[in-house]
Amino acid sequence: MRKYLLASGGASFLCLIARLLPVHAIQAIPNIDVAYDTLALNYAEQLDISNSSIAYYEIGNYNYSVISGESQAKFIISTENKQQDSPTLNQRQERGDLGLTAAPSSSLQTTSKSPNRVSASGTIAQVTSVSQLSDVQPTDWAFAALQSLVERYGCIAGYPNGTYRGDRAMTRYEFAAGLNACLNRVNELIATATADLVKKEDLATLQKLQEEFAAELATLRGRVDVVEARTAELEANQFSTTTKLSGEVIIAGIGATGGAPGRNDPNIILTNRVRLTLNTSFTGKDLLITGLQAHNFLGGSDGRGSLQESLGLAPSGFSASNARVSFEPQFPGIDPKTLSDIGSNDVQLYKLVYIFPVAKKLTLFAGTAAEVPDAFPAITPFYGEGQEAVSRFAGVNPVIRVSGGTSGSGLPSAAGFIFNISKQLDLRALYASANANIPSSAADIQPGVSGTPLGAGVFGGSTIVATQLTLRPSSSLEIGLNYANSYHEINILGTGLTSSDFGALAGVPLGIPVKLNSFGGTLTWRFSPKVALSGYGAAIFVDDSSGRVDASTTFTSWMVGLHFNDLFKPGNNAGIIFGQPLYRTSADGDARLAEAGVDRAVPYHLEAYYRFKVNDNISITPGAFVLFNPESDSRNDTTTVGVLRTTFTF
Repeated sequence: MRKYLLASGGASFLCLIARLLPVHAIQAIPNIDVAYDTLALNYAEQLDISNSSIAYYEIGNYNYSVISGESQAKFIISTENKQQDSPTLNQRQERGDLGLTAAPSSSLQTTSKSPNRVSASGTIAQVTSVSQLSDVQPTDWAFAALQSLVERYGCIAGYPNGTYRGDRAMTRYEFAAGLNACLNRVNELIATATADLVKKEDLATLQKLQEEFAAELATLRGRVDVVEARTAELEANQFSTTTKLSGEVIIAGIGATGGAPGRNDPNIILTNRVRLTLNTSFTGKDLLITGLQAHNFLGGSDGRGSLQESLGLAPSGFSASNARVSFEPQFPGIDPKTLSDIGSNDVQLYKLVYIFPVAKKLTLFAGTAAEVPDAFPAITPFYGEGQEAVSRFAGVNPVIRVSGGTSGSGLPSAAGFIFNISKQLDLRALYASANANIPSSAADIQPGVSGTPLGAGVFGGSTIVATQLTLRPSSSLEIGLNYANSYHEINILGTGLTSSDFGALAGVPLGIPVKLNSFGGTLTWRFSPKVALSGYGAAIFVDDSSGRVDASTTFTSWMVGLHFNDLFKPGNNAGIIFGQPLYRTSADGDARLAEAGVDRAVPYHLEAYYRFKVNDNISITPGAFVLFNPESDSRNDTTTVGVLRTTFTF
């Protein structure tokens, strides 16, 4: 933080700073830091602050300080933006570094008559006189002179009535902005050979005003030069006029202990996931989202190389498990559409969705690589793969994950709508197909399971119809109700949350197609500004869809947790989560409650994490979750997964 000292004529100087930027000539300045820095560099006085106390003031997004001593009061301009995690007034009071209020303005002193600029070494310049900082009153000759020029030449057209805004006092910088406008107008008249319209006495008045306000005019023109230079630089280096690029890089260390009987603890692994997102708008109201991804998670068609396989908790195919971390793709190391391998850190298109409004309350979307959270609000504050919960379980309701809804692999092609019924109620729905780009299924690689196991075509393969009704009865309460109807070419759930994802109907061959009816509800209650209670419940009903067998089963899951904002320090979040991962609660017909050899037991999940916000672009999250009876099998040891995740955003 840079601090500059400035002699002042009293507490009214705070008002001058608050309205520093004029409303005419420089209202296009986009960066207020430049304006404040320019003022401080041109008008500053170096004063002794020994034996003084400090009082703090807040104006807009900036903090100001007043040093009061035995015989003088001095104002410190601090270009400290409160939006960049600078201490607030209350925080300063809490830590005890507030001093007394400023001394009376009658004790103000100035010590120099010669103006100086700030040198390269940082020596602070001096104010020439207090009058430079005083307002221009309606009774001043300069006020009347400029008012006459404005009315004669129409210099200022910013006010609706075309007047000089009445007889009110104005800062010298507001005045200088008006004077600059008149100078430009007169120059324009002269340049267009209409100099005869400019009276000689007006030119003399302008010259006198220009000399009186030379310092303020120089300051304003300096700001304009800065803005023009920055604008030129942005135009020369901008990425696109329609597209904004953002990115997220996650680097994490993951360790685990426990797992299946007889397994050794896996080694600690270091993983990464990189995402680049291009948000493009063609009309200002629409949005095309293009997402590219690369990661080094392993898995493949048999789970090999994954942490879950090392723990012995993965199924015979893929790497679905209770022990999944939040930022791990559902199908690492393999393309689930064609079962082809994907190399470590290969670049993939994981998202391509176009969102566009068609009416005031109706928005449509469509894409060939989509995830359900692109359309459905997550509701729970634990969702945020790079920022919040460290487990896959805690992020969103399992109903949203059904049929690869959050695969992280650009799995389904989808189309749907968002209907904003009111501020308190909206309805969203989508239709998605897993293999919409494949014209026909490949040959079977095992009975009923083809080389394209999710089928083929927009309507002929694995599909899902999903909807969410979101209710916001108050600013502190948010509720989401979900329903999904799915058809799968093979016997799977497609959530990535449990080894029972494969063989959803236990005891029934993998090649048997199934249909799913999934119901879920999620609630978040912010009972204080910094604490929220959140939870969900889900039930998934799975039935045979082939007619060759008579089988059905039911899975349930629930979660409850506390989420904390700004815990210990602004920007730091934390969560404590407990719940039951997906658990098969019933089975009928040819289906069984568990595969042969499983000692069936209710699984539980306990998680805690704390996110440190290093700055606006970097956060570090240590966290861990403990699995009791992992994969619904009491023979498995209690399993702990620890994560140290660093997230970079830009």
